[in-house]
Amino acid sequence: MEEALELANYLPHSFKTRSEQEYILFLWEAFESNYKNEKYQFAFLAYHMLTMSFVYFNIWQIKQTEPKDFSMGLIGFGKEIEKSLLAATSPFVFSAVNERSILRFLKLIACDNGKIGTYAKLVDDRNASAHPNGNIFYRTEAALDVKITEILRVVAEIQTHSKPVIEHCYREFLLQNHDAEEREYPDTDDQIREVLIHGNYLSQKDIEICLGFDVESLAGGPGSEGLRDLHAALVATYKGEDANRTA
Repeated sequence: MEEALELANYLPHSFKTRSEQEYILFLWEAFESNYKNEKYQFAFLAYHMLTMSFVYFNIWQIKQTEPKDFSMGLIGFGKEIEKSLLAATSPFVFSAVNERSILRFLKLIACDNGKIGTYAKLVDDRNASAHPNGNIFYRTEAALDVKITEILRVVAEIQTHSKPVIEHCYREFLLQNHDAEEREYPDTDDQIREVLIHGNYLSQKDIEICLGFDVESLAGGPGSEGLRDLHAALVATYKGEDANRTA
């Protein structure tokens, strides 16, 4: 169980809406309840839904940060789906697309076909577990723990591929929000929380990438002091935090 909670570090630190937060909390509660009551197959289903939510949040970050690449990734989808995804206002809109198909967007962060095929195998495992086929695939805690270890390896791999997207996202945030008189929130902490964290569904793992950003690479230009202040505020608030929680 303890290892499974590591997934929380890859899910958003906070959410735009209460309903989104309640949904993720609901999935965690379903996972933990079924795990503790030895209903491991149902625990796997909840954990898979959390994992696919992680994928949706990563694709959303691509959509927000690299919109041209995201548009190119829509090649091959039907016109109605393309229109819906381009107009999406929530990562959960991606749930309307077949999970195997949505994984194709991970090519935009340099995940090759071999890796995507491995990720799609998790979808196949979920499908087999969710259908009334007379099989109980996860009868023991050990069996589920093996699958959780596999899932976390996949999640960590996708996170590694997402690093350039997060770095680009943070760089643009610093450049566009260093002036307290022109941004949405004069208070630095408010701007970070609402625009950077909420706006981009950043996870603790994403925030760690931001914490390691070389802010001095932007020094020398206009607003250098404001850039440093923003980054210092991020470090002061979020360094050393652990999102290994389910609420």
